[in-house]
Amino acid sequence: MARVDLPPFECAYQGRLLAGVDEVGRGPLIGAVVTAAVILDPDRPIAGLADSKKLTEKKRNVLYEHIREHAVAWSIGRCEAHEIDQLNIYQATMVAMERAVAGLKPAPEYVLVDGNRCPKWAWRSEPVVKGDSRVEAISAASILAKVTRDREMEALEQVYPGYGLSKHKGYPTPVHLEALFRLGATPEHRKSFRPVQEAIEQIGLCSQPASAPVEDLRYPTDLFENSD
Repeated sequence: MARVDLPPFECAYQGRLLAGVDEVGRGPLIGAVVTAAVILDPDRPIAGLADSKKLTEKKRNVLYEHIREHAVAWSIGRCEAHEIDQLNIYQATMVAMERAVAGLKPAPEYVLVDGNRCPKWAWRSEPVVKGDSRVEAISAASILAKVTRDREMEALEQVYPGYGLSKHKGYPTPVHLEALFRLGATPEHRKSFRPVQEAIEQIGLCSQPASAPVEDLRYPTDLFENSD
């Protein structure tokens, strides 16, 4: 089936305090889901902004610094693994997005969220399908979120060697799954995700209350269109 390109996004809001929001880390078995919110400065454009997944690591790192230096405001929001276990990954992502936007100074007047829905919050907002490729502020947010989380996985590899976190960034690759069932779950693993739960049941590590819900990774993938 031929790929259909979406038309350029036209936002009804034309002011200067426009925030873009994106997330990374819904699929991994370990660590936080990380979100970012960015208000770009139209007087200080940043060349090369694009969906973070389409950029090389070197380019992402360069843009990460440019965004932090030139944006009007930027903020990182997150929900840790234990919060994901309590809330479920969808609700945790919404909370992390709200935390990111709440951290912006100055506060935005309008918010664009990558995907097909917005959290229930106080800001005027709208979702943008494939927004990380169509809206520069969302592209910037995707870069900040991805670089932040990737670096956290690299640091976590130093604390918990043997899982390959610096390479697969916590996603359920064969290498990660093999290590999980060989070494057991760490305190940073999402214990409500089924592969982690199964590893805990087999190895008997990192026990959790029997009443805790078990979350299957097969959650609906259309909650955040083209998300990471």
